[in-house]
Amino acid sequence: MNVLGIDIGGTGIKGAPVDTRTGELLEERLRVPTPQPSSPETVAEVVASIAGHFGWNGPVGVTFPGVVVDGVVKTAANVDHAWVGVDAARLFGGATVLNDADAAGLAEVRFGRGRGQRGTVLVLTFGTGIGSALFTDGVLLPNTELGHLRLHGRDAEHRASARAREEHELSWEEWAERVEEYLRYVEMLFTPSLIVVGGGASKKAHKFLPHIRLDTPVAPAALQNQAGIIGAAHAAAGPPAG
Repeated sequence: MNVLGIDIGGTGIKGAPVDTRTGELLEERLRVPTPQPSSPETVAEVVASIAGHFGWNGPVGVTFPGVVVDGVVKTAANVDHAWVGVDAARLFGGATVLNDADAAGLAEVRFGRGRGQRGTVLVLTFGTGIGSALFTDGVLLPNTELGHLRLHGRDAEHRASARAREEHELSWEEWAERVEEYLRYVEMLFTPSLIVVGGGASKKAHKFLPHIRLDTPVAPAALQNQAGIIGAAHAAAGPPAG
């Protein structure tokens, strides 16, 4: 089944048609900067423009950087707070809407590094914030938002996100110390069998993962920054037949 996947982020909105049987992008993805302010109306215009770019009139899956319940936005940490309470599924013309990290996790568990992995798998996306997707034997527990766990009196993502590395001008090794501290925290809470590190930082995994020591295996995401697009499309396609 072919589905248009669109991934809304704090800095960019990306989309492409996806073959949900294989998890492959069918065309080169289109990226548009996230409008500022990132209000529901302006973001909806970008989503519509991406669909128009591909001439799309089929099913659509859209990610959102916040808690989403039955298509309705409940939190909006890294975009305009006007999103809270918005029926995003309706705003996007009946699209399937889900948390961005959950979408990335679905892609990694279905097609990427977590495929076939039993037990508890934790997918963490390091970008503007820290997103999380928690799975047990392939089943998602949605909207975990583990980037907002408290470390040193503030949200963990303020210390250990990719944006925090840039803002504080940390070396990769210095940032790895903060990431390891955060990973040890979630390791203690969930005892996962695998932690998958995704998001924009996954493209530079070789620069920081070798500095991280954990009891749990930690692996870079296979799908890197395309995971949100693929996971959104996968969610919109629904469970496979049979």
